[in-house]
Amino acid sequence: MNRRQLATALLLPLVLRISVVRVSRASAATFESEENMTEPKQRMIETNGIRLNIAEQGEGPLVVLAHGFPESCYSWRHQIGALAAAGFHVVAPDMRGYGKSDAPQPIDQYTMLHLVGDMVGVLDALGAPTAVIVGHDWGASVAWQAALLRPDRFRAVVALSVPFRPRGKAPPTSLMPRTEDAQFYQLYFQEPGPAEAEFERDPRATIRNMLFGGSGDGVAAARAAASGEPTENFAMVPKGAGFLRGAGAPETLPPWISESDIDVYAAEFKRTGFRGGLNYYRNIDRNWELLGAMAGLKVTVPALYIAGDRDLVVSFPGTDQLLASLNKLVPGLRGIKMLPGCGHWTQQERPNEVNAALVEFLQALPGRG
Repeated sequence: MNRRQLATALLLPLVLRISVVRVSRASAATFESEENMTEPKQRMIETNGIRLNIAEQGEGPLVVLAHGFPESCYSWRHQIGALAAAGFHVVAPDMRGYGKSDAPQPIDQYTMLHLVGDMVGVLDALGAPTAVIVGHDWGASVAWQAALLRPDRFRAVVALSVPFRPRGKAPPTSLMPRTEDAQFYQLYFQEPGPAEAEFERDPRATIRNMLFGGSGDGVAAARAAASGEPTENFAMVPKGAGFLRGAGAPETLPPWISESDIDVYAAEFKRTGFRGGLNYYRNIDRNWELLGAMAGLKVTVPALYIAGDRDLVVSFPGTDQLLASLNKLVPGLRGIKMLPGCGHWTQQERPNEVNAALVEFLQALPGRG
C-alpha cells in the first residue's frame, strides 16, 4: 500500500463524519457519499440456498464484513469506503434474517453451520478462493467459527466485541444466570413471541434506545444512575418485564449516531421485524450440539480482537480471564486493542480507530490475499 492509499483510508472516516452518511428514504439501504466518492453498490447474490443482499465496493483482496444484532450492512458504513480506498474488495452482507436478505421461517435455519455456510457461499458467488472475515457481535461469533471451520477459505479474522469462546461442557443456556426475580437477556430471547412483541411495538424507539444504551455514553449514564449497581445486572431482565428499561436515549444523541442513522435501521426493522435476528439466540444450544466434533480446536489463522472498555460483553463474568488467555486459544492472535470509553457498537462509535487498526492488520498479512 502506498502513502496516498493509506492516507485516504485513514482520512475517509473523517470525511464521512462531516458529510454524514445518509440513506435515501426511497431506498432505505442505499448508501450515499460525497460527490467525488464512489459509493457502495448493492445487489442480491445466491448463497447456501438463500439470497443475501450485499453492499460492495473496491477492488483487490476480499474482505467480508459480518454485522450483529440488531443491525444490518449499514453498520459498516464507515468501513466500506475506507477499506476500499486502501485497496480491498469489501463486501458487507445483510446477514440471514436481516434487511433485504432472505429470512427463513424455521428457527433451526439459523444455526452457526448455516451462518458459516452463508459466508462460504458469499466467497463462492464472488469467485474468491479466500477472504479475510471481520465480524461484530453475532458477526464476530460467525467470523471466529468461519476461521475455525474453514481456514482454507478464511485466511484471517478480525472480531469486534465478542472474543473467541471455546466450547463449554454443558449447553450454554444451562449456564446463564437466572434468579427468582430475573433472567439473563439471552434467556428472555429464547421463547418466540415476547421479545418480538416488545421490540416491534415501536421499532424506531427500540433501535434508538438499544444503540444508545449499549454505547459507551449509555453505559456511563446507566452506571451513574445505578449508583454502583453491579455491571452484570444490566444484562438481566426482570421477570414480567421487558428488555428495554430505564430512561432510554436522550433527546440529543451522541455525535457518533444521528437521527438519520436511526431512521435507516428503523425502516428495515419495521419492514422485517426482529424475528430473524432473535433466531440466532434461539440456536445457541443447538450450535453447542452441532459443533461437538470441533471441541478443542484452535483458531490458527492470523487474528485481531478489538473492543471498547465500556462494552458490556467485555464486562461479563469470566471475560477478563478469557482475554488474558486468548492467545492460547487463538495462536495466530496479532493483538488485542481496547478502546477507552467505547461501548458495544465498536465500528460505529470509533470508526477512525477501527479503520486504522483494520488497515494496519490487513496490510501486514502475507500477500494481502
